[in-house]
Amino acid sequence: MKKKKRIFCPYCSEKISKKMENDILREYCHSCNLFFYDNPLPVVSTILEKDRKILLVKRGNKPYKGMWCLPSGFAETGETIEVAALRELEEETGVKAKITTFVDADSCTNYLYGDLIFLSFEVEQTGGKLEAGDDAVAVKYFSIEKIPKLAFLSNTKAIDSYIKTKKEYWAIIDSFSLSLDKNDIKNKDKNLLSNKLIELIEKNSKSIAVLWLKDVRENRSTPHYHKFNKQKLLDRNQIVVSQFCKWLSGNYDRNDIRDFYFKLGHERQKEGFALSEVISSLSLIRKYIWEYALSRRMWTKAIDIYMALELERRMMLFFDKATYNISKAYENSI
Repeated sequence: MKKKKRIFCPYCSEKISKKMENDILREYCHSCNLFFYDNPLPVVSTILEKDRKILLVKRGNKPYKGMWCLPSGFAETGETIEVAALRELEEETGVKAKITTFVDADSCTNYLYGDLIFLSFEVEQTGGKLEAGDDAVAVKYFSIEKIPKLAFLSNTKAIDSYIKTKKEYWAIIDSFSLSLDKNDIKNKDKNLLSNKLIELIEKNSKSIAVLWLKDVRENRSTPHYHKFNKQKLLDRNQIVVSQFCKWLSGNYDRNDIRDFYFKLGHERQKEGFALSEVISSLSLIRKYIWEYALSRRMWTKAIDIYMALELERRMMLFFDKATYNISKAYENSI
């Protein structure tokens, strides 16, 4: 059923005509000398998110009966938009909440109600019990990756806006919550700050290797490297950088580090490298990864600072473990 048009004046019952006002053709009652104004109806929606799941309600009434949507409804005369949003949330889901952030505003035209303005808010639960109420037949949390087709496009836009504002925050939380001594990183969402770091380091690995090579062949702490084959040194640098990138991605655990660098320690000792030289060369690799990352990308935005902190933390753990296992290999050969 479409929204009915006004035919008769509600005050004098005379038939309504149309008349221009301020270059707009409006409905008009000649008898009452009165213009009628049709303004968009305000609709409120709430986004309640827990563990990256968003609460939706399944509609029990027309329009769009049986479809999912955010807890939504019309603001009533005499109540603020914020109060309306929280009222609708409680009526439809049983959840009491408080508003934390305004998320989105969107205009649309509905075949039944006419022009609407959707105002969407992020809320935080303060009480209540989750249960379907009012015109909802079900309530359920949906993962942000599995949001069903929603009854209202404005709800979809609001959720997209919400996810966009949270994306970097979630990436920070994921990256800093990783237990780096376990393999659970493999089960984490792949939208991590590490991905950007890996891309940056891998893309510039050759430039990093060239800077390292120049230093390691001139540095007083690495004399045995001064006359060693340049190409072999570059190849070895690339291997270490590659191992570090695997560590960042979660595809390289502490056992891999132990086995690889224990073997590397034995090989370097047989080649005549002093332990102090090998450790110094690793420190130089770490130095140029860090310096290159900072010079090319870091510190331009707030999230870049978190990326820099994450990089520093991962580098410390990786290279400390590498150094330890190389040292153990040298000790076992004594």
